Amino acid sequence: MDRTVLRVEQIVKDFDSVRAVDGISLEAERGEILGFLGPNGAGKTTSIRIILGIFEPDAGEVSIRIGDLSGRRTKERTGYLPEERGLYSDATVLDALVYLAELKGLGRADARQRVLRWLGRFDLASWANKKVEKLSKGMQQKVQFIASVAHEPDLLVLDEPFSGLDPIHQDLLKDVIRELRDAGTAVLLSAHQMNQVEELCDRIFLIHRGRRVLYGTLDAIKAQDGEHVV
Repeated sequence: MDRTVLRVEQIVKDFDSVRAVDGISLEAERGEILGFLGPNGAGKTTSIRIILGIFEPDAGEVSIRIGDLSGRRTKERTGYLPEERGLYSDATVLDALVYLAELKGLGRADARQRVLRWLGRFDLASWANKKVEKLSKGMQQKVQFIASVAHEPDLLVLDEPFSGLDPIHQDLLKDVIRELRDAGTAVLLSAHQMNQVEELCDRIFLIHRGRRVLYGTLDAIKAQDGEHVV
């Protein structure tokens, strides 16, 4: 059985005279966390936007395989936590999350039940009926994460998920990400803190100036490059 959920093949993206992504290929499988690493400006966010269909690649191909689903149904089975905030600031937390879950194919009653459960887990139950704009940066990050997972996606793309979180809630988020991995979700995790990557990721893909630098399991990369590569 093919466990590959995401396959990226030789994607290229230019912006005017700048090549942001230069022929990278990678795969993400069910039940794994793939770390997507690189310095600022390396091409991570552009690659993620191509994977999610926000940008079209100039060359190459992205395929997402989730059972027999295709097209819009595949997008409904994908979760995305962007680096920037994407919430409706004048809506209540509960209404915003239920609406976003409905866009992913959930019925209203089911969406509300799942959202309330997640709010409780992230200590946000008392904020359910407050407006998003009243939340702190860390609270908004937790709400944004709930929006990405309430529909129980098969592919979860996380762009800097620990931004704005205190150490306690960083640890909680790590536990949740591991649980999703263990339940069979394919997780693509973009981060820049290597300690978090080592704790969480089964494999890593390191990009620099739009090109692949390293790709493989942590053990294999350590064995190959030892302590001479940062």
